[in-house]
Amino acid sequence: MRKFLPKSRQTIDPSPCFHRRRFLRTSLALAGGIIAAPAVATVRRTGERRIELLNLHTGEKAKILYWSGGMYQPGGLNDLNHLLRDHRTGDVYDMDTGLFDLVHDLGLEFGSQQKFEIISGYRSPKTNKSLSNKSSGVAKRSLHMQGKAMDLRMPGVSLDKLKQTAMNLQRGGVGFYPKSGFIHVDTGRVRSW
Repeated sequence: MRKFLPKSRQTIDPSPCFHRRRFLRTSLALAGGIIAAPAVATVRRTGERRIELLNLHTGEKAKILYWSGGMYQPGGLNDLNHLLRDHRTGDVYDMDTGLFDLVHDLGLEFGSQQKFEIISGYRSPKTNKSLSNKSSGVAKRSLHMQGKAMDLRMPGVSLDKLKQTAMNLQRGGVGFYPKSGFIHVDTGRVRSW
């Protein structure tokens, strides 16, 4: 008597057609890896992510390792949160790690990790209310209050080029403030102004 196996346990006939399909699937998977962006390849190769920041209000600067060994590093995240605190009140907030990744990748787009000058990171509700009362350019429900936004610039890179590169990443909002000398990036919905 012949024993019948369920379909999932039956062996597949290794006919020439089967080998061609497997070859094509494997080839497509390999081609996808070759086409990956150089910035992504750099991050995967090093396995580390760092951001170099200068807070223009406090004068503090640091090159901070915040990702290593396949995970976010608590010490690095704490250092970034402190550096990006509300300089008016001293309030520290847990910033969105996606924002750090966005800024990191923005730096990689210029060929290597670059230093960013920070105009604004976290803003407490008190600070945001005070700023919005003085200027119509400050949103009453700003993503700065949620730790999801930074106002920044990069020495040696034109604001226009920095804005366009951030917009090309399609990772959130990008605001352009040429008179004030910075761009705004956030991890909200993709939009620009």
